[in-house]
Formats: sequence, structure tokens, C-alpha cells
Amino acid sequence: MKKTILNAMLSFACILSFPTYAIDNHDDYTLEQVVVFSRHGLRAPLASPTSTLGKITPNQWPQWDTPASYLTIRGGILENYFGHYFSEWLTDNKLLPADSCPSEKDVYIYTNSLQRTIATGQYFTVGAFPGCILPIIHKEELGKMDPLFFPVIKDDSIEFKQAAITSINKNADINGITGLNKNLKSIYQDMANIIDYQKSKNCITDKQCDFFSSPTELIIEKGKEPGITGPLRVGTSIADAFILQYYEGAPLNNVAWGKIKDEQQFKQLVTIKESYNTVLFGSPVIAKHVAANLVNYINSAFSDNDNKETTKFTLLVGHDSNVASLFSAMQIQPYHLPNQFETTPIGGKIVFQKWRDNRSGDKLMKIEYFYQSTKQIRDLSPLNRNNPPQKVTLTMTNCPTNAMGFCSFSTFKHVMSNITN
Repeated sequence: MKKTILNAMLSFACILSFPTYAIDNHDDYTLEQVVVFSRHGLRAPLASPTSTLGKITPNQWPQWDTPASYLTIRGGILENYFGHYFSEWLTDNKLLPADSCPSEKDVYIYTNSLQRTIATGQYFTVGAFPGCILPIIHKEELGKMDPLFFPVIKDDSIEFKQAAITSINKNADINGITGLNKNLKSIYQDMANIIDYQKSKNCITDKQCDFFSSPTELIIEKGKEPGITGPLRVGTSIADAFILQYYEGAPLNNVAWGKIKDEQQFKQLVTIKESYNTVLFGSPVIAKHVAANLVNYINSAFSDNDNKETTKFTLLVGHDSNVASLFSAMQIQPYHLPNQFETTPIGGKIVFQKWRDNRSGDKLMKIEYFYQSTKQIRDLSPLNRNNPPQKVTLTMTNCPTNAMGFCSFSTFKHVMSNITN
């Protein structure tokens, strides 16, 4: 096991729109344990003259100070702010003390072994526990995917491949990926016009001049992530580059070489990226397969035994593909994130909370999505009690919630255990 020691100090569906979240801190309930799964923070896009994105437009992509795919400084600051908010939330709900450093038994930070996930954990920890020395755990060498966070295919049977392809197509549209692509055709055309595709190297040199008609293939191979080629995949990369520019603070009229007219057009372009993750990693057969390790980890982090010592706060840092597959495997009901373009936004955090009803003694589970609004990201807004992140309560189909968003903890454990059986 490799440990990266933090050594740098850096300066709700029901939405809580009022300035405090102390409603959670109710005398009738006690917060006993929290496990957070976070998508990494704001990173630099994978765009360069020699990259796939470089070959699909004659325009020069903006050059970033941060290497491609690395967490940006702005992304680090945003995570630092998120950590600060969590420090207040955890102390207000009396899970951790406000005036001392937590021990390694109380707090566990575990990330995928990529720069952007490790750095996300580091910045978050500095914000949450300033002045404290806590290890950031990553179990593989830098740049290598950890099996917990790697949504990779492990079954090379013909039966699984066919079941996966059928599941993806059914998840995409009544007419499969072909139908989805037809539904997105006008957005693809808009994107092709924005990137000036007809003047790209792909068109002029490689004679691939129809953006919409590029070959589409479903890739289900053992040892690889599931994939979809064609306009859905390329369009996802382009939309990703655009939204990262926007998050980094660029004015909308500077994003995409000034060719996006308004936020409505921007949101439509982002639907390509949203479709890719939902269709691919959210398809039931794929989701159950690639999320199994993560489902088991989260389930095992919560103990049924009150006498067993457990970590009070666990932070896991991975990717949007993890979120999409986890939500599908858990059968999270459809949700909407107000004030956001994405359904699995940069830096968003799924907060699993184990509570005790002090009157009945019943154990309860609440699952919420904490996330920064698009405006909070763009404005680099500090997060605290008076300016909290957005919050949405999530519901599992097989673990119904009451009016306060609680479902039975024993039911939660039972459902999670059955997902991988």
C-alpha cells in the first residue's frame, strides 16, 4: 500500500436553499458514520494539436497551464472549499470534534491512483482538517488505475458480451445506439459547425468529412473499459473540453472560439456527454459488472455490529463513470440537480449517512448528492454554512425513504448485498 502524505497547506430531490444546513443536527437523531464517494475536481481537458481533439478542428484549442487530465489550481481551490464546508457539517452534526485533529481511525481518505484523484483528496483534506497530518491513500503506482475505481470488463465470454451489448442498446433508445445518434443528429451538426469540422485534418487528410456518419461500434473486451466509438464518443470529448473551459472561468463568449450563442445551446451540447455516460456505464448489465467492487466496498464500510469499531468518515475519490455505474447498480431513482448542467458534476459528492433514531433506536440511511452549482464553480465561491453547496436527496428504488429522506439501514444493507450476488 502506498501512502502519499499531505504536506502542503493551501490557503436536495430536495434542495436546501436557505443559509444553513443545521436541520440535520436534530436532537432526535444521531449521525454515526459517513462514507462519501466523490468525483475528482476540475481538471484540464485532453486537448492538444496531436490529440484526437486536435485533429477534428482547424482551430487551436486553448493551452492550459496544467498538464492534460491533471487537477487544475482552480480545481484544487474548489476542493479546498468543499473540504471546509464538510468540516463544518461534520462538527455541526457532532460526528467529529471541532477543536482537534481526527485520528487515522476516525478519518480515511482513499483515492484512485491518478494525479487528479490524489490531488482532489489532498486539497479536500487541507480544507477539512487544516493543520492536521492525514495520509491520502492510493494503492497503485501513480498513473495506474486502482481496481476499486477501474470500470473494466472482467468477463470474456460471448454470453456476457452479447448481454452487455443488448443492455447498452436498450438503455440508449428503442432503436439502440443508432436511434440515439439519430435523436442527437441536430446537436452533432451544431457541434460540427462550431468546431469547423469540414476544415479539420480528419476531413482534409483522412477524408472523414461527415461527423455524424463516423463508424459506431460497441467495445466490450476483457481488460478494457466498455466503450462506444463514433460521434457519441468524439462529441463527448468535445463537450467535455467546452465545459471544462467554462468551469475554469472563461466567459461563455470565449468558450468554443466564441461560437456558442447562449447557455441553452451550451446545455444541448453537454447532453452528448451526459448521454455517453448514462448509456454506457448506466446500462444495467455493465453497471452491475463494473461497479461490483465499489458497491461491496461501500456496503462493507457500514457495519451492522454496534460494538465493532468503524471509521467515522471515509472519502473515496474516483470518476463520473463510477458514479453512473454505481447509481444504476443501486437503482437510484431519476433525479435532477438544479443549477447544474451535468448529472454527475465535477467534484460532486455522494454522501452516504448512517443515522440512529434516538427515540426508537432504529438505524437509518440517508443518501444525498452534495455538489457545487455551475455558478459556484465559475465564481470560485467559498463554501460554508452561509453559502453551502447544493444538496439533493437520492432514493434507491428498493429502499424507500420517508419524508426526511431516511430509509431503513437494514434494508439498505440487504439491497447492497444483493446487487453483487
